[in-house]
Amino acid sequence: MANAIRSILAILAVAAAGQALAYQVTGEVKDLSDTSITVVQEKGKNKGEKFEMARDASTKVSGDLKKGSKVTVEYTLSAKSIEAKAEKAAKKK
Repeated sequence: MANAIRSILAILAVAAAGQALAYQVTGEVKDLSDTSITVVQEKGKNKGEKFEMARDASTKVSGDLKKGSKVTVEYTLSAKSIEAKAEKAAKKK
C-alpha cells in the first residue's frame, strides 16, 4: 500500500514539473493568420506592447476571432533550444 502511494505521488510530481508556466494577455487583435496572432495589450504595465504568438490547428478558439476583436490569450513559454557556453580559461599571472 505504501509503495502504491509513493508511486502515485511520484507520478503527480513528475506531471506537475512538466507543465510550462502559463501567462495571459488581454487586448486587441492587430494581426491574425492561420499560424500566428498579434495582440496589443490594453492595460497594465505593458500597455501598448505587442505580443506575437504562434498558433496552429490545435489552438482552442472560442467566439468570432478576427482583426480588431478584444481577446484574452493564454500562452506558455518553453525553451526551444539551449546552448551552454564553455567558461573562459583563467587568466595566467
